Order: sequence, then structure tokens, then C-alpha cells
Amino acid sequence: MTLPQSTQLKDFQTRLSERLRDAGTTPDLAARLGLMIGGQRWLVDLSEAGEIVPVPDVIAPVPLTRDWLLGLVNLRGALYTVIDLQRYAQLGRTEASKESRLLALAARLEFNAAILVTRMLGLRNVASMRLEDEGVEADPADGGFGAAGRPDWVGRTLIDAEGQRWHELDLARLAAGSAFLMAGR
Repeated sequence: MTLPQSTQLKDFQTRLSERLRDAGTTPDLAARLGLMIGGQRWLVDLSEAGEIVPVPDVIAPVPLTRDWLLGLVNLRGALYTVIDLQRYAQLGRTEASKESRLLALAARLEFNAAILVTRMLGLRNVASMRLEDEGVEADPADGGFGAAGRPDWVGRTLIDAEGQRWHELDLARLAAGSAFLMAGR
């Protein structure tokens, strides 16, 4: 028995709608957004990443704040605090170039902040990376994020197939940290 065409179409639309809904809510645990801040490679969970925009010509400075708080920008009608993560971690200053971008924190984190990124590196599959050995000494040239003494917003260190080190960046922990919230001098 064949179903009338309208029933087949309705069933197809229902299945398609369910697949699209599931695709939007089921996180791909292996995919991370890769970015470069200074000379370090970082991985960000896609659920914590918001809009990515070019660095505007003007970032309005905010007086009496820490040097890592670069100022404020208007992103689609909302004010966002711009943070130099490299400076925040006391690892130098992030130099902006034409490849630089601002990575806004996801709206679900309820914190209007954006991080200055040297350049975006696209999606990375962490399933193809290996965990750095716990006994490995921290490399000062790579931020010194060894297993001991790393900030709570720095997750695991992973090694890709080319031997490059990637640090996981937990934006939710960063935004909730007391040092991050106390931007005034």
C-alpha cells in the first residue's frame, strides 16, 4: 500500500525537522574552535563562543582599569568589554593586525566580554589529538601552562598530529573568576 503523497511529505518534513532540531542541540564533543593568541594555540568549546568580528578601529578606553582591559566596543547595539587574554595571564601583550578578531563570549555566559584574538585557526578535532604527558615540564615560550599551577580557566594541553601544543580555554571559568571580575585598579 502506498501512502498519499501529502502524508509522505508530512512524514519527511517531520523527520527532517527532528534531525535539524537534534543537530542544533547535540554538541559535537570533538569539535573546538582553534585560535591563536600571541604565540599560543587555544581551543574553545563552541557552546562558549559567540560572535567573531574584526577588531574595530576604535576601542573606547575605560579609565582606572587594569591594563588587560582594553576598553569597550559596541557590537550590534550592546557594549562589550575587550580583554587582552595574553596580558591578563601576564604573558605579554597581544599585537593586533588585520588578521586579528574579537571573540565575544556566548550569550549563555551572561557576560558581555570579547577576547582579542591574534588570528582564527578554524575548527579543530580534539579526538585526533593526544593529551600531553602530565610529567612534561611547562614550556615558558608556550605560556608556561604545565600541569601544576595553571589557572583554572586553562584546561588540558593537547598535542596535534604536527606536534603543536593546544591549550583548552574555559571561557565560563574565565568570566566567573574573581580576578577577571575585578578589573578596576
